[in-house]
Amino acid sequence: MQDLNLIATFARVVEAGSFAEAARRMDTSRSAVSKAVAKLEVDLGARLLNRSTRHLSLTEVGSAFAEHSVRILEEAEHAEQVVTSLHAEPRGMLRICASVAFGTLHVAPALADFLARYPEIRIDLTITDRPVDIVEEGYDVIIRVTGEPNLNLIARKLAPVRRKLVATPDYFLRRGVPLTPSDLVKHNCLDYTLSGEQGYWRFKGPEGEIAVPVSGTLRINDDDALSQAVLGGLGIALLPTFTIGKELQNGHLQAVLSEYIPVERYVYACYLPNRYLPAKVRSFIDFLLARIGKEPYWDSPSAQPEPKNHSSDSMKHE
Repeated sequence: MQDLNLIATFARVVEAGSFAEAARRMDTSRSAVSKAVAKLEVDLGARLLNRSTRHLSLTEVGSAFAEHSVRILEEAEHAEQVVTSLHAEPRGMLRICASVAFGTLHVAPALADFLARYPEIRIDLTITDRPVDIVEEGYDVIIRVTGEPNLNLIARKLAPVRRKLVATPDYFLRRGVPLTPSDLVKHNCLDYTLSGEQGYWRFKGPEGEIAVPVSGTLRINDDDALSQAVLGGLGIALLPTFTIGKELQNGHLQAVLSEYIPVERYVYACYLPNRYLPAKVRSFIDFLLARIGKEPYWDSPSAQPEPKNHSSDSMKHE
């Protein structure tokens, strides 16, 4: 019988598509991975991979062997996960991908407490808003803000994303307070470019769902950066409270048109369907859920007062 460690290494190379990427996922060296595959080929008496400077491809024998190798690896991992989920302390490398604003403001600051609680875990965190492939890139869990999570993944809701129309008190003094969504045409509306349809903000209000055309002098692809522009008094924007909770509470920002609610989104923790969820993934998601709370800690329990409307003359001076 062949060495299962060599078979597992070969399966990892097939999954990753390269020795270097397989080595990174396995937290070992490229040379160790290459030597393991070479030894497996010698033991089998068959070439499994065609190697070039830029590309790896499976031979006919390698393709047939890979199918069984991946299945063996999956079964071995499932067996290990059963034991881990029932008995072992969460351990090992946990690879996380999180969206930029939420990851920077709420995931990264939580890691010190998480690692203090689970000292056998190490973390590899990627902060990005680009689409990622959880399988191809080897992530254990992806944290995303969306209205429609990937149907091929298990998605657990971590928190609702409450977005509000906000600007600084000074901006409202200069430009006036919008009393209806149609008033937004008179305002400098700063847009988040990853929100989907550009040039429109969608709300659910007393009259049902509406799409309001908006325009402004700034479009930006990061919620946190957008909030800084709003705090500078540049304009009005739809921002999630997880980026501006403190600013709403201390009055640096004020919300308007609260009866009009943007289309709902959530923060999700997404991971691959698996009969036995690894303890390191389960413990991380449970930790985030407890830390965020049933009512997210960044939302004030009391309603934020809306600014009073000022004379329309303030708009004439703009």
